[in-house]
Amino acid sequence: MLLKKLQLKTIDYRLGLTMCFLLFFNSVISAQEVIKDVVAEKPAEALHSGQRQKVDGIIATVGDYIVLDSDIDKGFLEITAQGGSVKDITRCQMLGKLLEDKLYAHQAIQDSIIVSDAEVRSMMEDRLNYMLQQVGDINKVVAYYKKNSVEEFKTYFSDILKEQKLASEMRDKIVKDVEITPEEVRNFFKKIPKDELPTFGAEMEVAQIVIEPKVSKEDKQKVIDRLNAIRKDVLEGSSFATKAVLYSQDPASAPNGGYYKMTRKTPFVKEFKDVAFSLQEGEVSEPFETIFGYHIIMIDKIKGQEVELRHILISPTVSEDALKEAKERIINIRSKIVSKEVSFADAARTESDEKETRANGGTLVNPNTQDTRFELTKMDPTLYSQVSNLKDDEVSQPLLNTDDKGKKTYKLITVTNRIDEHVADYAKDYTKIKELALKEKQINAIAKWFDAKIKDTYIKIIGEYRDCSFANNWLKK
Repeated sequence: MLLKKLQLKTIDYRLGLTMCFLLFFNSVISAQEVIKDVVAEKPAEALHSGQRQKVDGIIATVGDYIVLDSDIDKGFLEITAQGGSVKDITRCQMLGKLLEDKLYAHQAIQDSIIVSDAEVRSMMEDRLNYMLQQVGDINKVVAYYKKNSVEEFKTYFSDILKEQKLASEMRDKIVKDVEITPEEVRNFFKKIPKDELPTFGAEMEVAQIVIEPKVSKEDKQKVIDRLNAIRKDVLEGSSFATKAVLYSQDPASAPNGGYYKMTRKTPFVKEFKDVAFSLQEGEVSEPFETIFGYHIIMIDKIKGQEVELRHILISPTVSEDALKEAKERIINIRSKIVSKEVSFADAARTESDEKETRANGGTLVNPNTQDTRFELTKMDPTLYSQVSNLKDDEVSQPLLNTDDKGKKTYKLITVTNRIDEHVADYAKDYTKIKELALKEKQINAIAKWFDAKIKDTYIKIIGEYRDCSFANNWLKK
């Protein structure tokens, strides 16, 4: 029953942590099919399935936030637009989720969590660009949200995005210091009945050797000179954000004027963080190098341990001769491995240009789990296609890889271990079991937080919704 309870708790946890993304994050993925003036049907489990349509109005208040009856309908519509099913979600459950979001956002403000206008604008640009890719016309987006103009929609949507970000920051604050000890993990595993132990799917461990084409000193200097010229223009009054949109090769930030918000714990490469946290507000860095290319950074704001910055990334071009030389080099490495002159792991340690995997003999780390195993059904499709047909200890042919920034490398891949589908084993699956135990502890921390904050916050639920049976004590009974 322990694991089943955790699974049930996780469902509620997901409702609180992830349904908000379904509601507004990618809300227009299928908008072209639902742009008609549609109101989602109320599920069979609704409060009164035969009730007549009533005028929209406030049904709940949480601190400074309100919930409208139409917000519930909108929630069902958004989930349906994503292709999701609402048949198992009642109006009471949807309201409960909305109340959670409002309490998170309300308490974030009480705790002085700040979401800047620049950050909201950046989020807005990301969402609008995505929506337009899906729908193709901003007017369809405006009509979908039943607004009278683009400006009215942007004002409405920016409030939603700010509230979501406040809620997200509050959730992160609640769980960020929740840690799990090996003893707690052991006790968690012992409490799971044998007949309820989870089954983990087939997995494999993979290693790779990466060879980067060498960039000439002349090509590097061209990039440095270009960045220095951009920096000079900025110091003389040009807009850094505009320059980033025009010239930066970072696809994640260029459309937003190179904007990033980060702390020292944000997963950026060390060289980037070292420069970012050495600058003052308004200061523009000299060009510096990371594994991605050359950058300049300008600091917008410093708030305690957090900085808001903009950056421009430009990578030197790789010549055809350099690509040819890299391919010849990796072919030679493969020949030595195949002929048993050197092991794959030793070749990775001495020859690979990838710092992250070189010391571990080329072993890849799963970015989703932070261990070395990749579950086949969840593996990145590109990686799966490269390893699925490899036999044990077989080394792939040289593969030309182009990343999302256009950087080209050659690599060799091998499968170092295969794990068949199996029932959870404490020793073999410690990392996964630790994740389950940590998730349970985080869920408990959030539940405890809700219990405390509901007592201290003004909350009012109106009318028929007072008959709901909520997971949290919103009615303060």
